[in-house]
Formats: sequence, structure tokens, C-alpha cells
Amino acid sequence: MKSLRPFWLVMLACTLLGSPAHATQVTLRVAAQEGTEPKFIAAGKDRIVGYCVDLFRTIERIDPGLIFVGDQQWLPLVRAHSELANHQHDALCAVQRTAERERQYLYLDLPLFPLQYMLLARINDKVVINGWDDVRKLGAQGVVLVNRGYSTAEMLEQFGGLRINSSATNPAMNLQKLIAGRGRFFLHRGPDLQGFLARAGMAGQVRILPHVMYTTNVYMAMGTHVDPAVAARVQRALEQMEKTGELARLLKKWNGNGD
Repeated sequence: MKSLRPFWLVMLACTLLGSPAHATQVTLRVAAQEGTEPKFIAAGKDRIVGYCVDLFRTIERIDPGLIFVGDQQWLPLVRAHSELANHQHDALCAVQRTAERERQYLYLDLPLFPLQYMLLARINDKVVINGWDDVRKLGAQGVVLVNRGYSTAEMLEQFGGLRINSSATNPAMNLQKLIAGRGRFFLHRGPDLQGFLARAGMAGQVRILPHVMYTTNVYMAMGTHVDPAVAARVQRALEQMEKTGELARLLKKWNGNGD
């Protein structure tokens, strides 16, 4: 009988070469998306923290051949989406799926976490809202502020019958407009809405209405130019994070419920 040693040596070598420790090193260009807390949060001069920063570092630990660069550089969200579509960047962390984006990006299958959209109102506004019909009934007194360039405006337009103001380009500006009475509500999403208000210094001026108005998932999006083998490596790292509970731990940490 012929020895099987050469066969098993070849198989072992192939396994090792295919493992993350021996995989080709790849640099993936990303950016810190402005106005997307808790995905990216300013933490002092020249330092950015948040869910997505931790996610990138964890993927790098699982697959040391993957290196994410650019998460310490702010970029307006609209531009971040544009640069991924134009192949100037390689990935976007935790973004919603839309029909237009489906044509421009490659979405990895695993949902990272759910977004819960809730209405914010001034602290002394006693309005009770249990659904979008309650907002529609308010007519001109029910203007909903949303961020320009985010998927929120498109979503509300599909719901129909709502008064929408999307002139502000970031959440901080919409909070100021809400306080100034230039809208009845500001539709924003969690996780960690309380933390968002606290960091903005608005916790005592704005309240979060209790009804969840809409829920959707967010995903890792890759540029269509990225090598499918590289995208598969990112997918495998995310799947490992889900199996070990790391994705859940990250959400707990950045939802204000853990360290």
C-alpha cells in the first residue's frame, strides 16, 4: 500500500495557506461617517471611537491580513457613500439597504444590528404619537425633521402624507432646529439615543417619544470593485463574531448598556 503521508502533508499545507494568518494582506479604505453615532463618535482631539471602529479592529484580529484604514478621518455621510460608489473607498460600516445602493454596492449577508427610528420632541411638548397616522393628523403642525442625504427622507416619502423638512445636513443641526421650533419632531435612530442627546448637551431639552416608528437592519457594504475573495474573508470574520457573541457585545457596549 502506498503511503498517504504526502497527501496529508499537501492537505495540511493548503489548509494553512488558506487560513487568515497566511492569507494575502489587503488594505481596505474606509471613513468615519459624520453624524452616525454610535457608529463613529468624536473622543477628543484627533480620536474617533465607536461601534464601527471596534468592529474593524475585531475583524483585523480575526483575520490579520485585513487592514482597515481611514476610520480616524471624518467624512460627510453623503460623500462617504459617493466615494464607495466611485471606488475611492472599499467599505462602509453599518449602512441600510436601499434599491439605489443595491445597484452600487455589494452588501454582505449578515445583519450587524437593527436600527430603531424614534421621534424626538421638545421636552415641554406633551404630544402623544402611536403611529404615523397621528403625525399625519397634525398637518402643518407635525413637520418631521430628517437629515439630508440619509435614507430617512426617502423612507418617509414612501410612507406618504407626511410633512418633511430635510434641509439640515447632520443630526446636530436638526436638534438645534427642533429646539428653535422649526419642526415638531426630529426622526432619528438608535441605538443609544440617550447617549446621543447627552453628548449633544440636549438631554434636558429634548425627549424621546416611546413609540418605535420604524425598524430596519444595517449591513457591511463593500465596493463592487473589491475582490470577491476579500469580501468573503470579511464575511467569514463577521460570521465568527456572530457565533462567539462578539457582535452582540459590541452592540451592548455602544448602546449605553455596557462597557
